[in-house]
Amino acid sequence: MRIRNSKKLYFGLLAAAVLLSLAVARSGILSGPQVSTVSPAVVVKAMQVVTRDTPVSREFVGQVKAKSEVKIMSKVAGNVVEKMVNGGDTVYKGQPLFRIDNKQYLSTIHSARAALLKSQATLNNTQKDVVRYQKLAALNGVAQQTVDAYVAQAEEEAATVEVSRAALQQAIQDEQDTLIVSPVDGRIDVNDVSLGYYVAAGSTIMATVSSINPVWVQFSMSETEYLSYLRNGNGSLPASFKEHLQLVLSDGTEYPLIGRMEQIDRGIDSTTGTITIKASFDNPQNYLLPGMFARVVAQEAVRQGALLIPQKAVKEVLDNAFVIVVTDDNKAESRQVKLGDRIGDMWLVEEGLSGTDRIVVEGIDKVRQGNAMQVTMIEPDAQTPARQ
Repeated sequence: MRIRNSKKLYFGLLAAAVLLSLAVARSGILSGPQVSTVSPAVVVKAMQVVTRDTPVSREFVGQVKAKSEVKIMSKVAGNVVEKMVNGGDTVYKGQPLFRIDNKQYLSTIHSARAALLKSQATLNNTQKDVVRYQKLAALNGVAQQTVDAYVAQAEEEAATVEVSRAALQQAIQDEQDTLIVSPVDGRIDVNDVSLGYYVAAGSTIMATVSSINPVWVQFSMSETEYLSYLRNGNGSLPASFKEHLQLVLSDGTEYPLIGRMEQIDRGIDSTTGTITIKASFDNPQNYLLPGMFARVVAQEAVRQGALLIPQKAVKEVLDNAFVIVVTDDNKAESRQVKLGDRIGDMWLVEEGLSGTDRIVVEGIDKVRQGNAMQVTMIEPDAQTPARQ
């Protein structure tokens, strides 16, 4: 009987100890400070997707080219005895560039002038003979055949005079051509000939002068883009394209003068599938140089109710663009978007967002899908400039 009561007492005490342990564990009396498993909200700044009518533009890669590029060659042969410019100088139409040794050409002038004087003297004597024989023929003093012979001789000598006069004029012109002048306004290249260099007439390139005001900017557009512009222009390129082309230089600065389209190629290149266009830009400060690359910006149309987001709000992964959308309960939702043209420091959104969406613009690298966020809304003008 005692043994049975002892067993009951033992099991009762054991049960009480278990219950006490559970109560203590639940109360946390014997445990240290508890660590919360809930992540704190990430502090971010967000803005609503901008909706506004937006002029849409397209960009094309262009290259500056000289409107005129003239290779300077001499009409006469000889050694260069004087240089009036240095390679790289800006030159003007008619400005002297080089002088070729003219000694032999001065000698030729003297010889040609003497030949002309001699032929003129001979002609004068013959013409006097003609007059005398014509008087004698009138008195039947000589035969008419003799008169005719002197007349023919006078005509031949008159032709000789003209040949001599032409030779003198050519000699004078050759001597004048020993001074080489620039045919256009522009800039001379640095690969010009040196003093003492022998120049062959009509074949030696002494220098190249490229005109630099105005200049061409040559670019190409695809067949699809060309057709799109034709549709917008009712069968021709719209005036907004032809008369209002902007230029963005390689360092990102915008060229201050507006260009205009002047030439369009006759057809589509069968190799590249593009059509070549030349636009003219005034270059009064000689800022644009042949060979420079630049982006030609052409206005296309005004997109009604376009959706715009800052460039810095976009993360690109393997050619895919993503943004962080703020849900109604301030959670992070990663969403893929399709981007269109770049408008200033904003992207035009083609697909993936609506005008009511809020997107994270600062703190985007700190949040992940589903994170709770502490959101501060900002206006579009309050965002910091995007990195170029």
